[in-house]
Amino acid sequence: MKNIIIVMAVLVLLTACVDNTAAERQTNQLTTEDTATTTEYKEGDNIPAIAYIEHNEVYNAESVIPPQCYTKTQGDKNPCYACHQTYKSQAHRPNTMNDGDLQGEYQFSDLGTKNHWKNLFVDRTELIKNISDDDIKKWIAEDNYAEFVDKFSQDPNWQGEVTPIENLAEPTKAFDSKGLAKDGSNWVAFNYKPFPSTFWPTNGSTGDAMIRLPKAFREKNGLFSVDVYFANLALVEMVMKETQLISMVPVSEIAIGEDIDGDGELLADTRHIKIRSHYLGDASQIALSELLYPENTEFLHTVRYIGVNEDNSIYNAQRMKEVRYMKKHSFKSKAELASEYYLESKEKHFENLPQVHLRGDKGVNSNMGWTLNGYIEDENGQLRHQNSQELAFCAGCHKTIGANLDQTFSFPRKVEGARGWGYINLANQEDAPNLGEENGEYLTYFQRVGGGDEFRQNKEMLSRWFKQDGSVDTNKVTKAQSVYELITPSAERALQLNKAYLTIVKEQSYIFGRDANLTAATNVLKQVDESQAPLSAEHRYQWDLRLNWQKISTQSKQATLD
Repeated sequence: MKNIIIVMAVLVLLTACVDNTAAERQTNQLTTEDTATTTEYKEGDNIPAIAYIEHNEVYNAESVIPPQCYTKTQGDKNPCYACHQTYKSQAHRPNTMNDGDLQGEYQFSDLGTKNHWKNLFVDRTELIKNISDDDIKKWIAEDNYAEFVDKFSQDPNWQGEVTPIENLAEPTKAFDSKGLAKDGSNWVAFNYKPFPSTFWPTNGSTGDAMIRLPKAFREKNGLFSVDVYFANLALVEMVMKETQLISMVPVSEIAIGEDIDGDGELLADTRHIKIRSHYLGDASQIALSELLYPENTEFLHTVRYIGVNEDNSIYNAQRMKEVRYMKKHSFKSKAELASEYYLESKEKHFENLPQVHLRGDKGVNSNMGWTLNGYIEDENGQLRHQNSQELAFCAGCHKTIGANLDQTFSFPRKVEGARGWGYINLANQEDAPNLGEENGEYLTYFQRVGGGDEFRQNKEMLSRWFKQDGSVDTNKVTKAQSVYELITPSAERALQLNKAYLTIVKEQSYIFGRDANLTAATNVLKQVDESQAPLSAEHRYQWDLRLNWQKISTQSKQATLD
């Protein structure tokens, strides 16, 4: 299947699949019995997900439409604004998708009007009742990353990337205080504010993100230079945030050989850098490009279970649900990107099914210069390469929606400057507002959405931050000491969510949805009526995913998300 362009435009089999009952689900026990190498295929409503995969049949040719797009908005509950935005007044912005109108109308293909994410409608309370707290704690504390790296590194037939970071399951061992990986891999972890609200721990997963710039950005005269590297990382941050001056971890201008803070001196210890036309070190011939990463920039993102400490505090568990990778394999100018966005808009206008360009082991070509790849747990918890149907899901967010910046989310949301280098720590972040906003981002999200998740079904968030009449308890939210306090679940909920997701792992039913719902969703459409506007005009919003970190205090908090 390598290097073949696959157009996911054919849907074979019946797509009118009804919800599976608990009796029809696979066992939810931690140990699975041996199964046959293939699953019996039967035409009908209750075809298991693995049957579609094994028989190479496409279940959902519109998997780029994420589950959240089927939320019942009731005309005034708007989670849509976090993805769908138009910035026609910002001519410099390379993202010209301009899909803010999707806040006001449904624009699905005929196939996309049916919600294929049927895992949303499964009540998992019965499925998880036999999984003990001790068993799930043992499960999430296992390191499945080291074995994953070893497996792919030693496979002579593997043609995709291999991204080893020693001790990644234990981040305090993997990274130094600046976020630089201790193993010499040159990955750098950064502290960023999780995107609303799928990536909040209270809604199912913890996670982290790392960046790695190309070799020339890490070296001077062919030799690694931590000073050059962190100065260039700061310049990339400035490019994505459109700032003129930023703080950075201490570097030596003497080692770099240039006055980067603009004070006319070469200092052994400088902590600020001014915007400039070109990068530093061996990348000095490469110009900065507004809101675009340099070619061959890489990102690594792990999606993890929710760890629960003995004191019931929450941390990033050792076990990973997914490992996601992005590489900017080709630099495209603003004009080239505009052409790609135009083609995408044209395809959507004519309600054509999306084209997903698969590159075998290497993942998915987004057509925007990026390669996307992903790995997910098999039924035994070992990380495996995602199949083509599972990978197509990635393009829904990292391709053509209006809100992202150069197809990314996390790095533009990095805690600004020197404080943002190091492994993610929700407890030293406050609820910074978005650019152009006055109130904290999460407070604003609560108010616009009417809940603590897109589906408004997270009862714990509703009881914590909302009044009985359904309005947000603004006073309580603004008194929260950190982001950690706002978006992490209780220990009880964390364990329940972990158990619910484990049942999906055992089913291998990711093409039916990856959201770890405890009960069946009620605020979700099964069929979209395109004649109905999802939101009234007064409940549509302009929004920038970047944060105004200058509007909050910089006090560090004691609790940490290790």
